[in-house]
Amino acid sequence: MFEPRIVCFFCKWCTYAGADLAGTSRKQYPPNGVVVRVNCSGRIDPQFVLWAFREGADGVLIGGCHPGDCHYQDGNYKTMRRVAFLRRMLEDVGVDPDRLHLEWISAAEGDKLVRVMTDFVDSVRKMGPLDVERAGDGRWDMALAPPVAARAPSKKAAARARAAKKSGKGKAAKTGTAKTRKPSSARRATEGASRKAVRKKAVRGKPERKKPAAGTARRASSKASKKRAGRSSKTVVKEAGAARGTSKKVTRRKR
Repeated sequence: MFEPRIVCFFCKWCTYAGADLAGTSRKQYPPNGVVVRVNCSGRIDPQFVLWAFREGADGVLIGGCHPGDCHYQDGNYKTMRRVAFLRRMLEDVGVDPDRLHLEWISAAEGDKLVRVMTDFVDSVRKMGPLDVERAGDGRWDMALAPPVAARAPSKKAAARARAAKKSGKGKAAKTGTAKTRKPSSARRATEGASRKAVRKKAVRGKPERKKPAAGTARRASSKASKKRAGRSSKTVVKEAGAARGTSKKVTRRKR
């Protein structure tokens, strides 16, 4: 007995979760489908569907969120337009449009998924296997192109790329000959101070003394104060002797 091969593109947020619910609920449905999980039904490119048929699928089932409940706001509306376009294309290449089915199934509708899957497998089984070569009458080669094929750029695109490359080189050359950027105000102040110090050294003819550190300055001030205290202990009577008419005599008192 013929068993159809079904490729199922299920939305991650709704239909795939509904299939998971049907599995955990022990629901029985035909195992003919191969599930491909996508982030959104709007992510399904028309070429995905055409290539599924080209590679031997007998039917394609697309499941997504209900209109208005899309996780990405309007992805399912894009899917509706693409499926309508794909049905016309399949009919043009000689494939029954009923082999492509679109259904809205939420994450809580596990029973609906079982029913839809069973009915679709039965309908494709009645249609029989899909012979793409005979059904397409050689028109599949025109309708299909690899989804990620690297196509050669057109002449206009190549000319625009060359012009952009040349303009990029010109900009790089201009930037290479541009003037250097002015230094900041802080940098100018430091450079001015250093130049002033150099001029002072040249005028004096001797190196400029470095300022001592804070601790060194404190130690020097304490030594000077001690020296002044020692000098105050000396009694000088020079002026007093001169006033009395006596000889100059200096009396020193030892501490």
